[in-house]
Amino acid sequence: MPLSDNEQRLLDEMERNLYKNEADVVSTSGLTRAPNYSAIVVGVLIGLVGIVTMVVGVYVSMTIVGIVGFAVLFGGVMVAAAIPSKSAPSGTTPRGASAQPAASSTNLMDRLNERWDRRQGGDRF
Repeated sequence: MPLSDNEQRLLDEMERNLYKNEADVVSTSGLTRAPNYSAIVVGVLIGLVGIVTMVVGVYVSMTIVGIVGFAVLFGGVMVAAAIPSKSAPSGTTPRGASAQPAASSTNLMDRLNERWDRRQGGDRF
């Protein structure tokens, strides 16, 4: 059953508002930053040292060594899970970001639809 003109107009308005709000949330949340791989590697290594220290503390029955090992493990997890800084080096863009200016004339859904149409036509992005 087709929508009436009023229902179609309301649906279009709701979609426009949704896309606008979604773009605002994505642009303000900073989700486009690439992860800091060096911090992840350092955090994992620190965590491994902490696990080994905990096992040694249990093996030699020294509670303080186990507690220190847990603290080191926790510190390693915090280093690995650290949020990367907001400022990128000048002249570079984050991995997930495009080189286009932020105020482009097309919105996210238009770009996604264009990519979908190209894929359906056999073209690669």
